[in-house]
Amino acid sequence: MSVKVNVPTPLRKLTNGDSEVSVEASTVDELIANLDSEFNGIAGKLLDDKGEIRRYVNIFVNDEDIRFLEGKSTPLKDQDEVSIVPAIAGGNI
Repeated sequence: MSVKVNVPTPLRKLTNGDSEVSVEASTVDELIANLDSEFNGIAGKLLDDKGEIRRYVNIFVNDEDIRFLEGKSTPLKDQDEVSIVPAIAGGNI
């Protein structure tokens, strides 16, 4: 299944500047592994030392946060759109 992945600006140096890539995957976990096979080092930016998605990385499948779905086990279908969104912090309140 081919899935469209929207790549945030901070990770584009790993995807040769591409803001969007297509990856074959049936789950989010497989998507991350396949992304890392094609773009070495990207998994290290998305996953912590325990293999869990970093707290400051949000992943959405068709606008749904995977934290409210099945996490890394969230199934993917052909033509799904996955967005990787780094959390943004800073500023004064």
